[in-house]
Amino acid sequence: MGRGSKGYRFSREQREELEAALAECKDTNCLKRLQILAWRASGKSREEIAELSGFHMAHISTLTGRYMREGLESVATERRVSGNRRNLTREQEKAFLEKFESVGVKGQVITAGEMRTEYEKLLGRKVGNGTIYRVLSRNGWRKVMPRARHPKAADEEAIEASKKLTLGWTNQSSD
Repeated sequence: MGRGSKGYRFSREQREELEAALAECKDTNCLKRLQILAWRASGKSREEIAELSGFHMAHISTLTGRYMREGLESVATERRVSGNRRNLTREQEKAFLEKFESVGVKGQVITAGEMRTEYEKLLGRKVGNGTIYRVLSRNGWRKVMPRARHPKAADEEAIEASKKLTLGWTNQSSD
């Protein structure tokens, strides 16, 4: 398990452990990490692995070192926090939005700025600009704006034709 001149030396048990983990792994990202380690254990250089995998040589070194220090579990599991970085639970978000739903149903205008202010009061701290929009999107709200044009307005051709029919006024002041 020590380091040689070409990097880490993998024991037979480690190679078998990696092969077994490769056979069981179903996550694509985990599979890629394990494949890199399996290639490294088979004696391939960082340069060869970088060419095969598309990963940077520094990442390959980091991955190998982590496996040697911390074992298979450190490489086989995802290190990032899963995608739920919400401030409130789904139920809390729905309860928060119910206050605004009654205002919207009455036809009154609700702005994201007003909602954000209330959201910040609820959390007791400031939040980023996009936070309230993500809350709205997660809960199926959509942006509704006043229409740009009246539905019974004349079409563009009729408007242009009426402009041609108007009388032209000229200045008839006496000199």
